Amino acid sequence: MLLNCGKNDMVIGWKPPKHRGGGKILGYFLDQHDSEELDWHPVNQQPIPTRVCKVSNLCEGHFYEFRARAANWAGVGELSAPSSLFECKEWTMPQPGPPYDVQAFEVRATSLMLKWEPPLYTGAGPITGYRISVQEEGSEQWKPVTPDLISGTHLRISDLQPGKSYVFQVQAVNSAGPGQLSMPTDPILLEDKPDAREIKVGVDEEGFIYLAFEAPEAPDSAEFQWSKDYKGPPDPQRVKIEEKANRSKVILKEPGLEDLGTYSVVVTDADEDISASHTLTEEELDKLKKLSHEIRNPTIKLISGWNVDILEQGDVRLWLEVEKLSPAAELHLIFNEKEIFSSPNRKINFVREKGLVEVIIQNLSEDDKGSYTAQLQDGKAKNQITLALVDDDFDKLLRKAEAKRRDWKRKQGPYFEEPLQWKVTEDCQVLLTCKATNTKKETHFQWFFQKRETPDGQYDPETGVGTLCIEELSKEDKGIYRATVSDNRGEDDTILDLTGEALDAIFTELGRIGALSATPLKIQGTEEGIRIFSKVKYFDIQYMKTTWFHKEKRLESGDHIRAGTTLDEIWLHILDPKDSDKGKYTLEIAAGKATRQLSTDLSGQAFDDALAEHQRLKALAIIEKNRAKVVRGLPDVATIMEDKTLCLTCVISGDPTPEISWIKNDQPVTFLDRYRMEVRGSEVTITIERVNSEDSGRYGVFVKNKYGSETGQVTISVFKHGEEAKVLKKTRGHAEAPPVV
Repeated sequence: MLLNCGKNDMVIGWKPPKHRGGGKILGYFLDQHDSEELDWHPVNQQPIPTRVCKVSNLCEGHFYEFRARAANWAGVGELSAPSSLFECKEWTMPQPGPPYDVQAFEVRATSLMLKWEPPLYTGAGPITGYRISVQEEGSEQWKPVTPDLISGTHLRISDLQPGKSYVFQVQAVNSAGPGQLSMPTDPILLEDKPDAREIKVGVDEEGFIYLAFEAPEAPDSAEFQWSKDYKGPPDPQRVKIEEKANRSKVILKEPGLEDLGTYSVVVTDADEDISASHTLTEEELDKLKKLSHEIRNPTIKLISGWNVDILEQGDVRLWLEVEKLSPAAELHLIFNEKEIFSSPNRKINFVREKGLVEVIIQNLSEDDKGSYTAQLQDGKAKNQITLALVDDDFDKLLRKAEAKRRDWKRKQGPYFEEPLQWKVTEDCQVLLTCKATNTKKETHFQWFFQKRETPDGQYDPETGVGTLCIEELSKEDKGIYRATVSDNRGEDDTILDLTGEALDAIFTELGRIGALSATPLKIQGTEEGIRIFSKVKYFDIQYMKTTWFHKEKRLESGDHIRAGTTLDEIWLHILDPKDSDKGKYTLEIAAGKATRQLSTDLSGQAFDDALAEHQRLKALAIIEKNRAKVVRGLPDVATIMEDKTLCLTCVISGDPTPEISWIKNDQPVTFLDRYRMEVRGSEVTITIERVNSEDSGRYGVFVKNKYGSETGQVTISVFKHGEEAKVLKKTRGHAEAPPVV
C-alpha cells in the first residue's frame, strides 16, 4: 500500500505473510514495475527488516506497482500478488495519508486489541484522532466501531460475537477532515480459547514482583515483545526482562506508582495470535508489595499472642503460640530489658514442634511486674511479642493469683462448693441453701445469724447441703447469715448479706410469687355492701402495688369505695351498692417488673345475689345493734357475809329502751322491804340489805324490747359470821370473783 509519495519517491508498506514457515522472518525483498516498461526490477539487494520501504529514483507522473517476498532461514518465500498501480506524484492534499500495519492481538471469544501505526503523511495539520470501521465477513457494509474519534493508536474492541469473523480498517483525521483508509485487516475469527495464555502476576522467592507470560507452543525463533500502555517497551530503568525457553518475565526493580498501567506481550514469528495483557492497579500493587516485604522479611506466624492463665494452685502461666518451628529455632526471653532463664520461681518452656513459649511463675509478687518479650528466630524468619504486666493489669492479676492460692489451700479441707444463696418457694418461704464438699464423718457444720449461732438451720451430711427456712420473711430477718464447715483439716465459711439490695430482691421475688398466687376474684355480700376479693399467699404493701378498675376507670378509695389488703387477701368494698356499680372490675397487681390482672363481672345474677346477701346481713346487723342486751357489770359469782348490804350494778343497751326485771332461781324478784332496784340511764342497780343465807342463789337481770331479749346472771353466796368465805369455782369460762362487802 502507498503510504507517502514525493516527486521522485514513494513509501510502500505491506502485510506480513500468513504463514512464516516455522522460522523467524529475517527480512523482505521488494520488486517494482514501471507500467511503461515490461520487466520488474528489484528495489533492494539485502533483506529489509521492516515492512515499510522508501523507493527512490522514480519518474514523476509514471505509474508503478510493487510486490514483496519474505525470507527466513530456509530461504526466500513466494511473491505476493502485485499491488495496485500508484502514480508517482507528490502528495499535497490537506488530509492525512493512510494508517498502516493494522493488526489484531489478544483475540478472545468476544474481544480483541486493535493496533496500528500513524500515517507517515499527516497533511495540513496534526492528527486529531482515528475512526475505526468494522465489517462482518460476507457483508459489504462498514460500520463505525465507536461514535467518537480515538485519540491513540490502539483500541480494545469488546462485545463482539463469538464464532464470527471480522475485518477492520482505520482512517486518520486532522483539521482538514478524514484521510485515506488503511489497508483492511485479514478476516479475524473470534472463538473461545480455553487454553489461551494470560499474564501471571506474582512475587518470586526473592521478593521481586513480576509479570510473566509463557507460550510453550511458540517457535524456537519467537521473541516476546513487551509493551507498557501499548506505547512501546517498558522503561529499562524501572524493569528488567528475563527470558528462559518459552517464558518471559518482566521484573519490577523498585515498584512504585510509576509502574501502574497495562502491560502487554506479543509472541513473534507465530502463525496464530499469541498475546495477552494485564492491567496493574494500585490496589494489586499494594498487595504484591506487602507480599514482597513478607518474603524478604519473613515473620514467624503468630497463632495466639501472650495469654495469662492462673493455675489451680495460684501459679501464673504466661504463654503464646506460633507456627511449628524447626529444631534450630531460638528463643530469647527478655524481662525488663534483661534476658532471663529458667529458675525455681520462674520456669521457662520452649516447645519448638508445637510453637509454644511458656513461663510458669510461682508465688507471683511485685518482683514479677514489668514487660516480657519473646524474641523468636527460625532461619531468616523472626518475630517479637511483648506482654506488659504493669499498673492495674498486674495488680488485678496479683489479687486473682493470691485468691486462687488461698482457694486451693481452702479446698484441702472441707469447703463450700456452692455458696450461700436464697430462693423463694411457691409457698412464699425463703430458703437459704449452701453445699459443702470434701467432708468426712467428723466434719462440723454450723449456722449463724448476726454472729449468733441459730438452731433453725439444717445440714445433711450425706449430700453436704445446708438449709435454713424462713417461714414468713420480715424486717426482723434482715441481717448477715453465715454457715461454717470445719474439721481437723481446716475450716471454710460462706456469708450471705440479707440487707440492702439483697433483701429488696427477696421481697421483690416474694411479691412476684405472691402476685402469681392470686386466686380468681370472688364476690361477697356484706353488712356494709358488696366485697370483691382475691386470696394471695403473700402480700407486702412496700413491694407490691394494687390498682382497682371499674369499666377500665381507675378507682380511688373514698366514702363509696374502699380498698385494702391483708397478709393473705386483697379486697375492694363497695358501700351501699347501686345499679351504677354494676360492670366489670379488674384488679392489677404489680410486683417489680411482674404484673398480674384479675377480672370479674359484677352484673346480672352475680350483682343480684350479692345485693340480696348485703340486704339480709344489713337487716340482721340492725337487729343485733338495737336488741336488748346486758353489756357489762355483773360478775359470774360473788360471796358476802350475812347482815351486809349487797349492791349489783350492770349496764344495759337497746333501742327502744328495754324492759327490766330481775329473777332469783328462775323466779321473779319482788322489790319490797330489803330489795330495791334503781335505773339511771343505762345503769341498773339491785340492792339487798341485811343479807342472810336465804338470799344465796342464782340471780339474773332480764332485759327485752321488740328486737330481742337477754339475761345477765350472777351467783350469790352468803356466809355466817365466823365462817370463812367459800371460794366458788369459775363457771362458764368466767374468772373467780372476790367477796362482796
